[in-house]
Amino acid sequence: MVIIDQVFNSDTMNKLSILIFLIAIITSSGCIVTDNTYSALPPGPWRAVLKLEPDFITPNPKGQPLPDKVDMKFADVNEDELPFNFEVIYDNDSTFHIEIINGEERIVVPAGDIQFGRSKNRARDTIRIDFPIYDSYITGSFAGNIIEGSWVVTTRENYAIPFTATQGKDYRFTPLRKEPALDLSGKWACTFGLDEEEPYPAIAEFKQEGNRLTGTFQTETGDYRFLEGTVQEDKFYLSVFDGSHAFLFKGKILPDSTLTGAFFSGKHYQTTWEGHRDDSFKLANPDSLTYLLPGYDKLTFSFENPDGKVISPENPEYEGKVKVVQIMGTWCPNCRDETEFLIDYLNQKNPENIAVIALAFEKYSDPEKANAAIRTYKQRFGMNYEIVHAGSYKKEEAAKALPMLNRVLSYPTMIFLDKNNRVRKIHTGFYGPATSEYVAFTKEFDTFVTSLLNE
Repeated sequence: MVIIDQVFNSDTMNKLSILIFLIAIITSSGCIVTDNTYSALPPGPWRAVLKLEPDFITPNPKGQPLPDKVDMKFADVNEDELPFNFEVIYDNDSTFHIEIINGEERIVVPAGDIQFGRSKNRARDTIRIDFPIYDSYITGSFAGNIIEGSWVVTTRENYAIPFTATQGKDYRFTPLRKEPALDLSGKWACTFGLDEEEPYPAIAEFKQEGNRLTGTFQTETGDYRFLEGTVQEDKFYLSVFDGSHAFLFKGKILPDSTLTGAFFSGKHYQTTWEGHRDDSFKLANPDSLTYLLPGYDKLTFSFENPDGKVISPENPEYEGKVKVVQIMGTWCPNCRDETEFLIDYLNQKNPENIAVIALAFEKYSDPEKANAAIRTYKQRFGMNYEIVHAGSYKKEEAAKALPMLNRVLSYPTMIFLDKNNRVRKIHTGFYGPATSEYVAFTKEFDTFVTSLLNE
């Protein structure tokens, strides 16, 4: 306004002239169009939210609401929101990829899995982000640096969770920096399923830096992968989204420095948990949980791969080799971690006398759809070993497919066979790179396989 007064402080200009001039400036400035340096989504950080609204959440297995002590209302965080972060990165002027961020992990969604276009019906930009390995996708409309839509899981009936994302926000739960009541760094002995008939043990491994909290939970069937969140006074929150699982943890630090909380898996499951600090706490030995029934000493099976070839440990190409049989599913993130480990191991060792066979137990009852998922999985990961369709993912069905086992407790499970196809060890679950157990496991795996090779 100082500049305008200097320019127009003249008797030759009356108030009406000044008003007309100002209106012209405002009108013309509203029509200025700036060139975008991107063709679709703005680049940079985004904050996404899955809205787990109460009406969408199925009660826990007993059908009861969460206890008052964990049915917490947090003023700092919007209730029933599962947040995660991603970054839009342009590969050139016209194509971009997305990297989903969970703690130390970045999950790349390549440009080929992203569709961006214009809806003729709604006259709005639309986007679809596919996770083909997990048969899920995000779809929505884009306007004003905001995406609104849903995350859809096709292997579940009518399963869609409202989704929003905002460009330019890089915090996860809250930008607030309230003084934490406790440093949660370290190891915690936990019990999950307090409101269920069979509670189960877990280990929490946390790393806290100021308000930022990262880590994971280990159970006897695997881990909850890379979790990231925040600590605000006596409350804390963690989440992860990887295209398959959407996990949300809420926690409260009690006056005696123990923990209590709630765990949400998407909109279909919720339970309670508690924990106390214990550096010496251990879970059951993963080599002791699954075993051969009396009367068996070998693992035998015959399943077809997607090309119709029958795969069996007795095939001539496996004769005289040490074999690792991987019980898994293409829908399982822990199985993905194990698959990547096995691929890397074979590539690094390039062993001539070891083979891996994956038995995929799938969510699709239609064999054609199951085999399509297996083909996609093998192609995406560049698998250097066979993978076959072994049956339904339901554990009781998997147990029927492998009747020599006491049970199929976890996806994944690894069965080690010697050169004569005798079972030498069965390892239940997989502690991936998000856990402190991962490095020790990789060394133990190599030592054991080498010992079988040298027999």
